This record gives sequence, C-alpha cells and structure tokens, in this order.
Amino acid sequence: MSIFFYNIFLGLYLIGVRLLSFWNPKAKLWLSGRKKFPAITVKPGSSVVWMHCASLGEFEQGRPVLESVKDQYPTAIIILTFFSPSGYEVQKNYKGADHVFYLPMDSAANAKKFIDAIQPTLVLWVKYEYWFYYLAELQKRNIPTLLISGIFREGQPFFKWYGSMWKKVLGAFTHFFVQNEASVKLLSGVGVIANVSISGDTRFDRVIAIAEKFEPVAGIEEFCGDSQVIVAGSTWEDDEAELVHYVKANANIKFIIAPHEIGADNLKVVKAAFPNAIFYSELLELQEKGISSNCLIIDNIGMLSRLYKYADITYVGGAFGEGLHNILEAAVYGKPILFGPDYDKYAEAVDLIDRCAAISINNALELEEEFIYLLTNADELAAASKEAKDYVYAKKGATEKISRFIYENRLLTI
Repeated sequence: MSIFFYNIFLGLYLIGVRLLSFWNPKAKLWLSGRKKFPAITVKPGSSVVWMHCASLGEFEQGRPVLESVKDQYPTAIIILTFFSPSGYEVQKNYKGADHVFYLPMDSAANAKKFIDAIQPTLVLWVKYEYWFYYLAELQKRNIPTLLISGIFREGQPFFKWYGSMWKKVLGAFTHFFVQNEASVKLLSGVGVIANVSISGDTRFDRVIAIAEKFEPVAGIEEFCGDSQVIVAGSTWEDDEAELVHYVKANANIKFIIAPHEIGADNLKVVKAAFPNAIFYSELLELQEKGISSNCLIIDNIGMLSRLYKYADITYVGGAFGEGLHNILEAAVYGKPILFGPDYDKYAEAVDLIDRCAAISINNALELEEEFIYLLTNADELAAASKEAKDYVYAKKGATEKISRFIYENRLLTI
C-alpha cells in the first residue's frame, strides 16, 4: 500500500464512521471524543511515558507494564490513548494515568501536533494497530518505542509484496517484545532481527495479579449457594443461543451470564432469551425480598474477571465469528473453558485444548454434552482445572522482562 492509497483509506474510514454515527452509539462516541484535540502542556524536562492501545483488551495487556513503570519511576507522567470507544469509555478515569485521550485520527499534521504536545520520553505500543504517520514521526524524532506482546501473522501487509510502506513502519520500533517464535521468524524474513525477543504475553501477568488480589463480588456467593455454577462471559447472540436450552432445562444449576454488550437494547434481547433471569443491578434488593432465580445477567462492566472464580465450568464468548474473548481470566482460577469453533488465531486457546483444559463446541448439543460430562465426572473436572491454572502460572514473567529492558537501557532516567 502506498501513502496515496493509505490516505484514501483514512478518508473513507472517517466518512464511514460519520455515516454509521447516525445509528451506532459507538461510532457516535468515536466522533464526539475526537471533536477537540487533546489539550495538554508538558513541563520541559519531564519524563513522559505514552502508551497506546487499540481497545480495552490491549489495555489489559499493556497495563502490567505501565504500572510497573509507574512503580519504578513514580514521577513520570503517564499518557494513555485509545483508538476505540470500548477502551476509552471504560478506562477514561483510570487512576494509573495522568491523562487519558482518544488518539486523534492518523495524519501527518495530527501526529506532529500530538507528539509536540506530549513530548514522550518513551512510547509503549500494545500488540498491534500500526498508524503510519504517528510511527513515522516517532522514528523521525528517534523516540524509544517498544512493541508489547506483539504477534505477527503471514497475512499481514508487512510480509506481502505490496507491503513496502508497512515494512518501513517496523523501523519505528526500538525493540519488539513478541509472544512467540513464529513472530520472530516472520520479522527476520523482512530483515528485523537484532531488536526482537520473545517475552511472552503480558496478559498472563495481568490475570495473575487480578486473581491474587481477588475481592469478592457482592451477592454472588449467596446467589451460587451450594449449587454447581456455570459462568458465561463476554457472550454474543450466537453464544447465548447455544446456552438457552441448557439453562432452561437445568434449574438446579446456577448460571451467570455476562454479555459483551450491555447497552439497554442488547440487555432486553438477552433478558428475552432468558426470561426467568434477573439482572445483577437488582440482585441485592431481590435477595432481601427472598426472590431468586437460577440465572443472573450481569448488566455492568468491570467484574467479569472476578466472577469466573465462582464457576465450576466457564464458557467464553466470541468464537462464533466475533473473536474469542479473554479465556485467561477464567483459566487463572483453574476453571475449564468452553468456547465456539473459531479459535485457531488464539495461541492460548490452542494450548489449553491440547492440555484438555478447554473444549471447542460447534453447537448447543455439543455444549450440553460437555457440560454434563464435566459436571458428572469429578476427576475429569479436577484434572482440567489443574491444567488450566498450571498453564497460566507457567507463562508469567513477560512484564518483568520488558521492565528490565527499560531499566538496563536507561530509556527512562529521572
């Protein structure tokens, strides 16, 4: 892709978002969040760490590194940017950053203006989303830029005959911390060799930190009681369709369902699918009145990673086409995981299936068979649980590797 076609893409993207904003709340937020250019003045001589994330999932990957940096360099100014509303709207009040912004749309003018304003000492780019003008400006100014938890695949333009422009983008990175050997081989094939290392995935460190600081969720232990519990997290309509019959047919099992989308319209759809369910927002009040249900719908964001602890078995949504959500949040507590058929791009899903700690299902019948098997075979359930937890803990340490690199190379000196 040439700069000419890239600029056309940016223009068409903006037009598409504007059209979509007439009926799509996320597109509307994307536009309104960028009406004003971020206003910030950094005192000359300050150490500034800028971390950019595409969305919420990437933030959770970058967060352990950002918090490690803040611990080591407490006077550093932390600037956090997001491309997507689903990241910004949830974390706009994140206390670990001094400033949280939407990243202005990529352009030569915006990149220069934004980097002039924040004057970054160190830049942390999480996993992917390679905006050409921003990275080109960072390279031009020789600002240290690290890729965290990077993962590369053959289909990306860096590795295609038409990808010369994107190969240049790779030159903006001081160092690539990648997740696997396949990424190392792909990068070496385009001449990126000396500044690449396998660090693993910082998400493992993040979920371990959450699990080891576990705080109970009000009302959940009482809801679960002595029943067997299945927690279904980050579900989409296709996932919920697979669960409906089993939920209705098993009143003796407690189900906690956390939809990926918690807008009012989607919650109505979910409630219609599970008519006897209650919402978490009304749980405590209903418990006081002695009203109960075997199905609880979570109508907020922020507690899912803790809810998995209460499960005997978990189901994680997105693998019917939307993209499998974070299964490590369940695995860290030693919970077997079920998910849909589209999981090949997720190394942790492949690994956990190989270890018999996760199961892919294609339809409701398979899902029900696996639920029944695990809930009636205590030894198999215990073995799967142990494999899940052991896998996560064996993968910890990526954050420490990246933090040590920053320290040893004096990328931040205060």
